[in-house]
Amino acid sequence: MNPYRLYLVTDDKQNLETLKRVVAEAVAGGVTMVQVREKQGDLRTFIARALAVKVILQGTGVPLIINDRVDVALAVDADGVHLGQSDMPVETARRLIGKDKLLGLSIENQQQLIEAQSLPVDYLGLSAIFSTSTKTNIKKEWGIKGLTDAVAQSALPIVAIGGINTANLDAVIASHVDGVALVSAICHAQSPKQAAMNLLCQMGGEL
Repeated sequence: MNPYRLYLVTDDKQNLETLKRVVAEAVAGGVTMVQVREKQGDLRTFIARALAVKVILQGTGVPLIINDRVDVALAVDADGVHLGQSDMPVETARRLIGKDKLLGLSIENQQQLIEAQSLPVDYLGLSAIFSTSTKTNIKKEWGIKGLTDAVAQSALPIVAIGGINTANLDAVIASHVDGVALVSAICHAQSPKQAAMNLLCQMGGEL
């Protein structure tokens, strides 16, 4: 199974109870990976939220990924960590988390895409495909052509993130990307379960 197919990234502005409900519903709807993202709170809050999600994911086979923080990933024994370009160097992170954990890296331009091919990472998060309200410091908007070219160039699996929703999903899937990462399309849906099911249905057998 492709773990990157429907990749939920949590909304750090939602409170703990909402977070737990969204993740539980989204997993029931078929999401294949969950990344806990925490840009606002302190370290204890991050660990508490990550542990709450870990409990929900137990026994589901859905990997728990921690955004940015290797220490939090180690503290909660997550399945992996996703790093940005200004976070810990991936070589250091790999040494700390070991070879069996998943390690993802955000890619914001062509040069980073080329350099990443020789790094000890499992997958790349191409950011951002479209401009989005949840990420305001976008370096590059890849668009569909940029995404398609990146997928063709990369030997590593690519997850597309940024502004993806049901309106543009068909074009994203046509790039043959390995997965799509979503925040608003699931977290802000009236029914995260139904939203995940609808997205997977729209993807069909493509990914």
